[in-house]
Amino acid sequence: MSAIRFVPANLVLATIGLALATFMQVLDTTIANVALTSITGNLGASSEQGTWVITSFAVCNAIALPLTGWMARRVGEVRLFIGSVCLFMFTSFLCGIATSLPELVFFRALQGFVAGPLYPIAQTLLIAIYPAARRGMALSLLAMVAVVAPILGPISGGWLTDNYSWPWIFFINLPIGLFAALVVWSQLRNRPEETEQKPIDYVGLALLVLGVGLLQVVLDKGNDLDWFESEFIIYSAAIAVIALMAMLIWEMTEEHPVINLRLFKHRNFTFGTIVLVLGYSAFFGLNLLLPVWLQTRMGYTAVWAGLAAAPIGIVPVILSPIVGRFGYKVDMRLLTSLAFLAMALSSFGRAEFTLGVDYYHIAMIQLAMGLGVALFFMPATTILLSSLSPREIADGSGLATFLRVLGGSFASSLTTWWWHRQAAVEHARLTEHITPYSAATQHYLDQLGGPTLQHYGRLEELLESQAYMISTVDYFALLGWIFLALMAAVWFAKPPFLSAVSIRR
Repeated sequence: MSAIRFVPANLVLATIGLALATFMQVLDTTIANVALTSITGNLGASSEQGTWVITSFAVCNAIALPLTGWMARRVGEVRLFIGSVCLFMFTSFLCGIATSLPELVFFRALQGFVAGPLYPIAQTLLIAIYPAARRGMALSLLAMVAVVAPILGPISGGWLTDNYSWPWIFFINLPIGLFAALVVWSQLRNRPEETEQKPIDYVGLALLVLGVGLLQVVLDKGNDLDWFESEFIIYSAAIAVIALMAMLIWEMTEEHPVINLRLFKHRNFTFGTIVLVLGYSAFFGLNLLLPVWLQTRMGYTAVWAGLAAAPIGIVPVILSPIVGRFGYKVDMRLLTSLAFLAMALSSFGRAEFTLGVDYYHIAMIQLAMGLGVALFFMPATTILLSSLSPREIADGSGLATFLRVLGGSFASSLTTWWWHRQAAVEHARLTEHITPYSAATQHYLDQLGGPTLQHYGRLEELLESQAYMISTVDYFALLGWIFLALMAAVWFAKPPFLSAVSIRR
């Protein structure tokens, strides 16, 4: 990077363009989830086949993320960002006009791949164009996007599908993307960039595609196919593990690796990435389970479940600029620890939920959780990028984002598996107490009018609801302890955090 920082003509406008494009991309990771029923019904596919609309995007997005640094070095960061936005708009249009499920899955795969560089390159460009004392605000802005967009995805997706039709969840990207591309190009097209035309690491690239692609498929389809009861999952997992191990060995010895794994020699990058990935995974698992539980066990609609979860984004919207502006005055490890403490306390608060919990109580706990979220992303990102040189930022941001997304995929699969499995265990335990000779059982049946098949069915429904309630609060408590453990883990990072990407006067 040049010693003289490039300053766009309008810093605010450039920031809006970068943030909007990133918001559009992150929103698309969840916006299609609530539209699957409409999509499969319209395209004549089964619900199981429809999940590939989600899986295809996730797989190709995961493959593209670690390639970000390599692609940026070859074509330049601004060109890569603009190209990704334009291709994202084009593939969104193709998704909207798809006439069959195979077409839609293919276009979603393309959309996921071209979306890969958007978040890490936006992060890199914001760091590059902001003065040192205001870079925290830039990182906080992207952190806010990363939190708010996935929450708004199901809400906006449900509203567009109900009021218009499912193609509009893709068409909405066109005006947003066009505006973002024009703004970023007008503001950053003259930014000087150095490119490299080094040999392509075909072996590393092939192993990456095979290993990461199959691993993402395993994580996305594991629950549907009953994990290792499926030969497809067994073979896919085995090939993924072998490919990833081979990739690690190859990339560590390759002169021009497609993924720069040598970044892990930096202590702060290693521990910062660990904290970011594990913290985000726990956060992701919590916010995945809550809407599912509300919809399947508490009778909430998709929109109301989304609205119950949405308050988590209010505090980050308010506090992120403040944290970004003044956070550099405090030890980043302390801010991150405070974030995990707030997340832990809110998780333990959720562990007190019962079947009688109301919307207000749920929303207030989500609002409190937002304090932890507001203090988490910017400090964690600052720590992991603090020891990297300017030329390593794109590599580091892409690799950390990839591992964060992969951690979210693990959290998604493990959360669903654990929730159903624990509910089955609790159901069996509760059933042991239901016998014709139990006074409590007889009293409950008498209240209903006697021991009939219909009343036994009511009793079974109650047992199932209680089993899932116990499973839910146990999972929230487990996440609370994980957040507390991460409070200690962040202190393995070593100051100073003042470098090319951190905050200084």
